[in-house]
Amino acid sequence: MAELRPNRVKNKIHSGQVATVVGGYQTPDIIDFMGPIGFDGVWFEGEHGGVDYGDIADLTRACDLWGMTSVARVNLNLPGVIYRTLDCGAQSICVPHVNTAAEARAVVDAGKFAPIGHRGMFASRQGIGMDDFISVANEQSMLIILIEDIIAIDNLDEILEVDHVDVFFVATGDLAQSMGHPGRVDHPEVLATARKANRKIVDAGKVAGATVSEANLQAALDMGCRFLLAQWPSWVASGGGAFLEKVSAAQ
Repeated sequence: MAELRPNRVKNKIHSGQVATVVGGYQTPDIIDFMGPIGFDGVWFEGEHGGVDYGDIADLTRACDLWGMTSVARVNLNLPGVIYRTLDCGAQSICVPHVNTAAEARAVVDAGKFAPIGHRGMFASRQGIGMDDFISVANEQSMLIILIEDIIAIDNLDEILEVDHVDVFFVATGDLAQSMGHPGRVDHPEVLATARKANRKIVDAGKVAGATVSEANLQAALDMGCRFLLAQWPSWVASGGGAFLEKVSAAQ
């Protein structure tokens, strides 16, 4: 009998470890290239990028080959959007702009089968050949919510009381905009607000998530963040720029 592929990221963060997820432009070939590097998961961009339902099956198959968790950010907090994305093969869902406890509960309701929620009954690509998919899927599916508006910061205490949310991810891009500092993720007020929110998440015994680079990695770890999203295009840009500088210098 087939078994559901384990959710590597979820299992790591709930055992107290740090999990690394790589984002950027994704194709099955890129995921195959990333596989041997050792990341725990791959981020598919369905809010700001071109990933659509028809892409998810092959993207997640590539993740499965390397044992990496597939994480899909959707664009709306709607039941059909959430569980259809899971049905297509994603192991994890990330929902943007979750600003209240009620909105967080809606994510759980759409992302979990009964008795936890009301996810539409379907085996999904991941459940082919399984007899006990429903119960195992509830254990292995991972739900991530984005705390990215100042109203969510104001409501954070209540949001943190919602069960079955695996990661509370403070996203500073939209947070900065909602605070009146568009494009200024490095604004002192934005940084202080994010630090305070992450401390509150960790102090509540929950898992905090953050987007990181080499510049802010240590700061995120110091805040206790254990779900780390890094973007590979910045590494290509940095390496490519360094290479071209060497070519220019040699002429």
